[in-house]
Amino acid sequence: MDIVEYNRAAWNTQSKNGSRWCQPVSKEEIEAARNGNWKVILTPNKTVPYDWFGSLKEKRILCLASGGGQQVPILAAAGAKVTSFDNSDEQLAKDRFVANRDSIELETVQGNMADLSVFEDDYFDLIFHPVSNVFAENILPVWKECFRVLKWNGRLLSGFMNPTCFLFDYEEAEKTGELKVKYSLPYSDLKDLEEEKKSSIIKEGDALEFGHTIEQQIGGQLDAGFIISGLYEDYWDDESTPLNRYMPTYIATLARKIQL
Repeated sequence: MDIVEYNRAAWNTQSKNGSRWCQPVSKEEIEAARNGNWKVILTPNKTVPYDWFGSLKEKRILCLASGGGQQVPILAAAGAKVTSFDNSDEQLAKDRFVANRDSIELETVQGNMADLSVFEDDYFDLIFHPVSNVFAENILPVWKECFRVLKWNGRLLSGFMNPTCFLFDYEEAEKTGELKVKYSLPYSDLKDLEEEKKSSIIKEGDALEFGHTIEQQIGGQLDAGFIISGLYEDYWDDESTPLNRYMPTYIATLARKIQL
């Protein structure tokens, strides 16, 4: 199975059907961003600290796998030169919709987050990469490509799921009210799910997910050459996962491309 192409189709469908991550921002939010009042998220709830960005004016920002008409046009309206690179045509179309509606300049490019070969070395000042590598089977190439296309002293802002989220059988928890460990890490829908559940996901056209370890997420950034200089955790909501009652389910990191 071509996972990149499969998840592209799945996200195109999800974007058409609508979800929290597929709702373009309002004209009022764009106008506020133009006036210096803006905020964006890497994880479901916490706003990214402003000092993780520095000044946005005229900075080249790569919004990596974050299409949907949300963070991309906000950052562009705030003064950055933004390129949206996403696997989903529909999510990119929503970025263009907001750009056309509100006269914002931005670029959209369709592609695989693990292959940024359309961009030259040392090109971007900052990469904004919210929770999305859960849909990539192997994330180490993602970190390496991010390091390559960033300028020296550039920043990588990333959000990802706490890998413990993938340990449990949530369908069973809904029936019994108890969370029980069932799967191991790293996790893969393709390798770890029973055939019936896996077939159901594919039949419904839902995106395939992969649970990467802390070593792959944070260690992978370090191995690519980055220095981690910031980190915070975030929660989701109880409706989305019962694990939310016990621990933060998301992590965000600020990494820098610094010559030591």
